[in-house]
Amino acid sequence: MMQNDWTDTLFYFIPAFLVIMGMFAVVRRFTDHQLSLVKKLMDRDLQLKAMEERSAKQREALPLKLQAYERLILFMERISPNSLLVRVHQGNMGAQLLHLELLSNIRAEFEHNLSQQLYVSEEAWATVVSAKDEMVEMVNNAFQSVGAGAGGVQMSAKIFEQVLGTETLPTQEAILFLKNEAQRLFV
Repeated sequence: MMQNDWTDTLFYFIPAFLVIMGMFAVVRRFTDHQLSLVKKLMDRDLQLKAMEERSAKQREALPLKLQAYERLILFMERISPNSLLVRVHQGNMGAQLLHLELLSNIRAEFEHNLSQQLYVSEEAWATVVSAKDEMVEMVNNAFQSVGAGAGGVQMSAKIFEQVLGTETLPTQEAILFLKNEAQRLFV
């Protein structure tokens, strides 16, 4: 009889145990699937937040970038021969003094705009530096051509002679480059 009781008890517990194990497996699979879904949703949420932060940073940086392009274009305009000579050349100024004042103005304008390189591409900054260097070279060439004893008018004429000999001024090329690059910020 005792063995029969054990057998009967086993016949009750084994199916119950198997049902419990089956339910445990189903519940575990369900919770794993739910956890996987929650993890995917959280990852997507984190990605969206990162994209929103990146977008917000770009929106905040856009005005600074535009201001940098504006300032560099203004710098190019200010060191172009027409603007520079009108601003610097005075009455009876000699070539040597004009030469020093022109270079001093170009350097001061450049130093005033050095920080703008943070907001423009390396290529844009290289274009600006190259245009500045070419303007310094133009001023130096004009001074060497006329000599230290010449008048400022002669040196100015020599600079304008060089301007007429070029297809496009380096400053104008740089301005065009800066404008095109600034417009790409809106695309």
